Amino acid sequence: MKLTLKIWRQASAEEKGRMVGYQVDDADEDMSFLELLDVLNEKLILSGDEPVAFDHDCREGICGSCAMVINGDPHGPEKATTACQLHLRHFRDGETIYVEPWRASAFPVVKDLVVDRTSFDRIIAAGGYISAPTGAAPDAHATPVPKPNAERAFSAAACIGCGACVAACPNGSASLFLGAKITHLGELPQGQPERDARVVRMVEQHDAEGFGGCTNTGACTVSCPKEIPLDVISQLNRDYLTATTGRRHSA
Repeated sequence: MKLTLKIWRQASAEEKGRMVGYQVDDADEDMSFLELLDVLNEKLILSGDEPVAFDHDCREGICGSCAMVINGDPHGPEKATTACQLHLRHFRDGETIYVEPWRASAFPVVKDLVVDRTSFDRIIAAGGYISAPTGAAPDAHATPVPKPNAERAFSAAACIGCGACVAACPNGSASLFLGAKITHLGELPQGQPERDARVVRMVEQHDAEGFGGCTNTGACTVSCPKEIPLDVISQLNRDYLTATTGRRHSA
């Protein structure tokens, strides 16, 4: 396959970036998109040019590192697929592909396709955890969890924190990510003691990081590679309203 890549190049956060064109004449349809970038970088290095910086780790669709917009879509055109699992068979021979970093004020560009997503880490640090006593592990069935709650918690816990929801959102909101973390812990007995304080702290941190507000366009869940459902945002809003009005304690 012959492909033309138009890639965002930006030396640092302080410098202006621009789209730069590259030609790859020996791509294979069985390559993943990251392998295509590997091939390009090998050529750039051999020719004495600066390789394209991009995040990657597991390359199995689990870690959420491969954050990039491909032809205007976070992670590319395939539904429920991360960039590392996207194969070139989904592109046409001779096609021009545009590759850019996430675009959000809360995800500043570090270099080329690499963005700083530590804002997500700070949201988690604000409350995305449970406090548990240390010691021997409890018996497996010591805390029963109803099957519907367990399944909903598991579905929300599938979020890999890649940030595609933010990149897709016209407001740059991280509400789908935040809703997934709130729902995951809120459906489990272990998450109940800190449930109200958790949602308030995490929402406050979300806003402090500069993420936008949710207007329910649904672009986030369409772009999510793990298909986190949109109703986790409803759960987020419900928990926040309950926590800030004290309704849970008065019920």
